[in-house]
Amino acid sequence: MAQGNVVFTPEDHLILESYKTVVEGLAEYLGDGYELVLHSLENLDSSVIKIINGHYTGRTEGAPVTDLALTMLNRIQTEGLSGHISYYTHNKKGEPLKSSTITIEGTNGKVIGLLCINFYLNTSVETFVSGLLPRAADNSFESENYADNPQELVNRAVTAAQAKVEADQSILPSLKKREVIAQLEEQGIFQFKESVPLVADILGLSRNTVYLHLRNLRKN
Repeated sequence: MAQGNVVFTPEDHLILESYKTVVEGLAEYLGDGYELVLHSLENLDSSVIKIINGHYTGRTEGAPVTDLALTMLNRIQTEGLSGHISYYTHNKKGEPLKSSTITIEGTNGKVIGLLCINFYLNTSVETFVSGLLPRAADNSFESENYADNPQELVNRAVTAAQAKVEADQSILPSLKKREVIAQLEEQGIFQFKESVPLVADILGLSRNTVYLHLRNLRKN
């Protein structure tokens, strides 16, 4: 099935525009060995609307869609693939790439764009590993709670906040529970349903006291 320009709605433009941030985030996460390309199918002659590490294929924003990208889109649509396909190819210099093409759906389920990820297989081990390790200016590891349910997550967050507050000798004992609540609020813990009664029980406070602290924090 031949692919032509897709007629966009205003919502389609907004959807595709939002993927630019996704491309930037993926590029930062994956590292320098990956080229990321965002295609708009509204105009195939200048489909590239966002590209990072384009030197791997010699492309810039405004470049046309490739014949292979359209072939992969056709395979996704005709072979019942679940919105993505991976394959191997070469750039203009004949250098090997491992590639993935992912479809982006707009209104009414129509495909409005493609997110293409190309890994440059000649990437040095040094470059690849350096993308996995923290940079010298940012070598700290953030704490993250992995839980099976919201209750477990809240419990772990409270325990971690209590430990941090207790270790801070600059906080007066009478203010430590309020500081725990402040840290939980900053982390977004109180967005979870039933978080207030859980926190109140763990801290030995009434629910009204927790709500009072939250109201004061949110005023400020």
